[in-house]
Amino acid sequence: MVAPTVDRSSRKGAHVTQQQVAPTASPPSPGSGRPAEVAPAIPRSTPAHRPLDLRSVRLSPDGALGTWQGLNAKATIGHCIANLETSGVIDNFRRVIGESGADYRGFVFADSDLYKTIEAVAWEIGRTGTHEWDAWLDDVIDLVARVQEPSGYVMTWIQGVHPEKKFAELEWTHEMYVLGHMIQAAVALSRAAGRDDLLSIARRFADLLDRRFGPGRDEGICGHPQIETALVELYRHTGADRYLALAQRMVDLRGKGLLTPGHLGATYFQDHTPVREARDAVGHAVRQLYLNAGVTDVQLETGDATLMQAMHAQWTSAHHRKMYLTGAFGSRHRDEAFGDDYELPSDRAYAETCASIADVHWTWRMMLASPDLVPEYAETIERELHNALAAAVDSTGTRFFYANPLQLRPDRFSEENAPRDRQHWYSCACCPPNLARLVAQLGSYVATASEQELALHLFADAEIDVPAHLGGGALRVSTAYPDDGRVTFALDGSPSLRLAVRVPSWSASTTLDGGPVTLDDDGYLRVDLESAAPLTLSLDLTPRWTRAHHRADALRGARAIEVGPRVYCLEQVDLPEGVAVDDVRVAADAELETVAGPDRTRVRVEGLARDAVEGLYPATGRGNPRNPEGSRAVTLTAVPFSTWGNRGSTAMRVWLPII
Repeated sequence: MVAPTVDRSSRKGAHVTQQQVAPTASPPSPGSGRPAEVAPAIPRSTPAHRPLDLRSVRLSPDGALGTWQGLNAKATIGHCIANLETSGVIDNFRRVIGESGADYRGFVFADSDLYKTIEAVAWEIGRTGTHEWDAWLDDVIDLVARVQEPSGYVMTWIQGVHPEKKFAELEWTHEMYVLGHMIQAAVALSRAAGRDDLLSIARRFADLLDRRFGPGRDEGICGHPQIETALVELYRHTGADRYLALAQRMVDLRGKGLLTPGHLGATYFQDHTPVREARDAVGHAVRQLYLNAGVTDVQLETGDATLMQAMHAQWTSAHHRKMYLTGAFGSRHRDEAFGDDYELPSDRAYAETCASIADVHWTWRMMLASPDLVPEYAETIERELHNALAAAVDSTGTRFFYANPLQLRPDRFSEENAPRDRQHWYSCACCPPNLARLVAQLGSYVATASEQELALHLFADAEIDVPAHLGGGALRVSTAYPDDGRVTFALDGSPSLRLAVRVPSWSASTTLDGGPVTLDDDGYLRVDLESAAPLTLSLDLTPRWTRAHHRADALRGARAIEVGPRVYCLEQVDLPEGVAVDDVRVAADAELETVAGPDRTRVRVEGLARDAVEGLYPATGRGNPRNPEGSRAVTLTAVPFSTWGNRGSTAMRVWLPII
């Protein structure tokens, strides 16, 4: 098999261990052939607000997001790399070229787990300048190059198991989906590390796709969207218009019935109606959200207003009628799908981790595509990061949830992708490496810049380089958020800076240096920051009760506790002996009190615990006891949903029935 030559000589001998890289190692400077910007989404168009270079936002290792990034680098990425071997993903490549006699292992799209892990490594290189994984990158990229066919094609399930299915069953083969993750990994590696060996492989495969399915050729789309956003980013990175044209063509072809729906139906694949006419988020949640990220990318580069009209409608559908309080999506285990409007059962929530990850990508692009700052976009990303996604990985960084329910009954049985406890890996292991690549790029979502100002969207302890056209220097953001609502801004190296700061909708009382604040019409607070005068914003972290829309039947008659951006829950482990979490009730106006916990702020509230009741439907009414069940007072302690399940297998619930 002929493969392109891969030059790795410049990297041989340059490998060091993680211990040899100082925690504060400076990110590498742009080198020859490397783009000036390093970020996961870099529009070639000129949006009103542009993302910042990933290297320009340095999250403190002491802050919530920075601590997560440190755990991701120390534990999660290495865990993913190890499991690529034990699960057979790497061996699948070897067997194609006769270097392994083992059977193919994993799902048809298993190759994508390798590419997502490479992308995580790439952003970590961009963030810290580490060389820890250079040798591993050399080996796996060389392996992919040797597996690649002269045509550019590379996908181990097709090549090693079913070569007759090449581009023949696009509903299920995931070929374009796998290529999409290869492209995103290749672009990240080129931007962050300055190495283009994987990029050359990805471009050969992308060019094959263009020759086969480009304008004027065969009509074909992938059953699992993801290639669209990857092709747009490849266009952005290389300047080759054919990649944007191919992405636009795939968006235009969706909804024309090109995929064989089978028993799942066309909505499962988002092939039921043209994109410009689709107004509701439907079908497989991850597929819909990845598709929408790609559609929004196409709109960013083409300015197609009809696409943005559809995306606005779908964003409203997904976030105003189908999103869980934790920032999760997908209420049905069957087909991993969105349910109907307001269909949000807590105990049967599928809420796949990858769906929230996909939504971070989409919502960020919606923010970039908007001519104005939209605080709801940033608040949604914040909700997802501090709840659904933070809960998806345990405190060791090596065990994960695939599904993320908002209630776990004490007798809940385990399902393959919805177990009682986090698992170290899954047979369908899409979520762990997907989470690793997102966390490695978290700094990219903190702020944007316009011609006039720097806009802060996420509160994080960080140092942010101010773009030269805004005066240069650095903005120091000091905060223990979300454990503490105080955020201090200090400017260094520049006389002044116009700063736009998102003020969360939940902050009932917000002050700036002790005085009241006035928000602009877009919901952002604008201040002129002077180098000699730091400012402190104080957000209201008073715990609050939240109720659901009255059409959400599963949540009627219940309340949830929130503090700042965090959703709270009750865990069985925190209840007195003899009290079951499913027997607890609270008053709708019960007083909430924050108390210190060993790791995060907790919330205390007085409630009632029902006594045992005989019978499934105890009778009430004339001639029967008015209240056959007794209750006793009990003090309840709620913990952040992001931390649940770290103290053993335990029942849990977010929504508490009210008295």
